[in-house]
Amino acid sequence: MRRSLAYPLAVLTVAGPTLFVTAGPAAAHGYVSSPPSRQALCAARAVPDCGPIQFEPQSVEGPKGQRNCHGGLGQFAVLSDESRDWPAKSVGTTVTFSWTLTARHRTSTWEYFVGNTRVAVFDDRNQVPESVVTHRVDLSRFQGRQKVLAIWNIGDTPMAFYNCIDLNIGGGGSGSQPPADPAPQPSSAPSSAPSSAPSSAPSSAPARPQPSSAPVNGEEWRPGVTYKVGDVVTYEGRRYRCRQGHTTIRSWEPVFTPALWLAL
Repeated sequence: MRRSLAYPLAVLTVAGPTLFVTAGPAAAHGYVSSPPSRQALCAARAVPDCGPIQFEPQSVEGPKGQRNCHGGLGQFAVLSDESRDWPAKSVGTTVTFSWTLTARHRTSTWEYFVGNTRVAVFDDRNQVPESVVTHRVDLSRFQGRQKVLAIWNIGDTPMAFYNCIDLNIGGGGSGSQPPADPAPQPSSAPSSAPSSAPSSAPSSAPARPQPSSAPVNGEEWRPGVTYKVGDVVTYEGRRYRCRQGHTTIRSWEPVFTPALWLAL
C-alpha cells in the first residue's frame, strides 16, 4: 500500500549535498523543491536507494515532449518506478510549486500535467529566470492522490527538465513557500491561573531569533541570521559561500539550498 505522508514543507525544500554543474546542451539545471519532487525526496534520503539522482536532483534533462519522470535518462529511471512507494505531500486544491535553479537558462515555458491533461502553462518569453521560481496552480479538478509532472522547457535548446511530484490533493496544506519555524505554543494554563502575565513577562509566545546584520565569516551556519553575498559559513564541517543575500530559517541549511550557498 502506498503511503500518504504530510511531510513538513520546509523540511523537504532540499537539494543535493553540493552544487553539481554537469556538461549538457542546455547548461542549465533545476528541480522542484517544494512540494518535494521525487528527486528532492531522494536527495533528502526520504526515499532510500535512489542511485545517482540523490546527488544531483537538478540534472533530469532530456529532449522536449516527454511525459515521464526521468527524462528518458537510464541512470535516473528510478524516478519513474511506481513500485517505490513514493510519499505524497498533503496539499490543498491550489498548490504553489517552487523550483530551485542551480544554473539558470533562457526559458520558453513551464508546464504542469496530471496524467495526459496539461493543467497549467507559464510563458517566460525566452527570459532568464531567477534562482527560485514559483508557480501557483489550481488542481481542484483532481482530488486525492495524484502525480504531477512539472516540465521546465529551455528557450534556446531542444531540452527540458522533468520532475514528478506526488500529492494528496485536498488533504490539507497550502503548498506555499516554506514558512519560518513557528513559535512554540504555550501549554494550556490551569483555570485558576491569572488572566494576564506580569508586566515583566512576555505577553505572547517567544519570538523567533532576530536576524544578525553582521555574521562572522567562517562561523557555523545558524537560522535567524542575515547573510549577504560572499559571506562564508561552515556547516557539518564544510565551508559554503553565500550566493544570494537572505535571512536563514531552519531547513534552508547550505547542504539543502544550492541556489543560496556554493560549496567550497
